[in-house]
Amino acid sequence: MSGIKNLLLVGVGGQGTILASKIIATVLAERGYDVKMSEVHGMAQRGGSVVTQVRYGDKVYSPLIESDQADFVLAFERLEAARYLQYLKPGGTVIVNDLALPPLPVLLGQRAYPAEAVDLLRAKAGRVILIDAAAVANEAGNYRTQNVVLVGALARVLAVAELVVWEDALRALVPPKTVEANLKALRLGYARAADGER
Repeated sequence: MSGIKNLLLVGVGGQGTILASKIIATVLAERGYDVKMSEVHGMAQRGGSVVTQVRYGDKVYSPLIESDQADFVLAFERLEAARYLQYLKPGGTVIVNDLALPPLPVLLGQRAYPAEAVDLLRAKAGRVILIDAAAVANEAGNYRTQNVVLVGALARVLAVAELVVWEDALRALVPPKTVEANLKALRLGYARAADGER
């Protein structure tokens, strides 16, 4: 299985995790990689976890990533990043939205939101890139483009294709009326990847 890279995307319902996965898979396929993608929705419509696994390389036989095998984790929320940390390869890269979306037990006062989520990531990851995607998305003109901000950061880290290839994939997959804001979000995320490194 040499040459295969594993990418895990984690978030909650409504954050655009699956769209982000489709953009990534489209770019990788365009660059000639064999790509496999798998989606898991856990009560996604009610704010539950959404996990997408993307594997790419010369030849990929399964879309599933095992524990300690993800080269990259792209997390749309801090707690989701910590929840799926067991999938990250020791020394792997985590790109995480600096955002807390408290799950139902926290909202009901049954549990506390774990303040140490980012510290847990730093203990295992070789590289943690923390981005305030909400602020960047607002700068792009559309709060809902946070997912694309994170894709932009990933595009810079993966370095598998020029930014224009990512832009073409984005144009093909987002609604026409949102293209300009999404393109701006992608470019800003790309630019902020280095700034967010911790």
